[in-house]
Amino acid sequence: MKNANWDSYQLFLQVARLGGLTGASAASGLSPATIGRRMLDLEQEVGRALFSRSQTGYRLTGDGQVLLDHLQEMEAAARKVEAWRQSGEGGTTVRITAGTWVAWLLTENFAAIRMPGDAFAIALTIGEARASLAYRESDIGIRAFEPEEGNLAARQLGEVAYAVYSRRNAAEPDERWIAVGEEEAISAYLRWPHSHAAAGIVATVNRPRSLPDLVRAGGGKTVLPCFVGDLHPELQRQGGELPELRHRQWIVMNAEDRHRPEIRTVADRMTKLIRSYADLFAGKRPSRG
Repeated sequence: MKNANWDSYQLFLQVARLGGLTGASAASGLSPATIGRRMLDLEQEVGRALFSRSQTGYRLTGDGQVLLDHLQEMEAAARKVEAWRQSGEGGTTVRITAGTWVAWLLTENFAAIRMPGDAFAIALTIGEARASLAYRESDIGIRAFEPEEGNLAARQLGEVAYAVYSRRNAAEPDERWIAVGEEEAISAYLRWPHSHAAAGIVATVNRPRSLPDLVRAGGGKTVLPCFVGDLHPELQRQGGELPELRHRQWIVMNAEDRHRPEIRTVADRMTKLIRSYADLFAGKRPSRG
């Protein structure tokens, strides 16, 4: 058996974590066709079928899951070594994974997360996929549910509410919908237009960040977290809250790493910031014209 190089394993990790070629292509910059060929080559090199392929994506086989577990353990060990090395140099990086809108809130209030004089840097990864911390892919993550993994620690931050938003002061209720494309609609609120108003969708985007801009421009209406829509001066709720989308929110850390001073500091600051917006997150302060 040939020895597969680490680049192929890293590409395998991206396909496995992102569910197929499209996500891995966006993450790696390689074309889906190239990634597909590389995965076939990897399967030949290791002598095992790693994926079950279908039109809906790539699903790991039993052997694929075993390889994923092994590689994640390798990554975790490498990250522990890197954190140890950085601590000896006096500078570390705290890695945060958050969805589009929590990341937006963090960047809008970045001075409250990292302050002058802090010895650590911040690396923020933005995406709708679930934050994975069990193998130290991140130091701090935000999740919409309490983690079940035994090696993770969590703090509850409050509840998140959602509603439909349209352009403020529109002449009449808008019946056109704007949505994130089905393949990228990972979160429940992003899937809502597809499951409840698919025939009315007139435009799709591949990132949630563009949804308010299209609504503001008069392109239609969309579903947003209330803390985003209610803060936007040019948007207003069209109807009431969508109660089926309400969920709790958690800040999550690896149980072994949460006591590291830099991680504890950033987690405490994030907790304070997000809890200070608790009423907005819960939809209790709708904007008024």
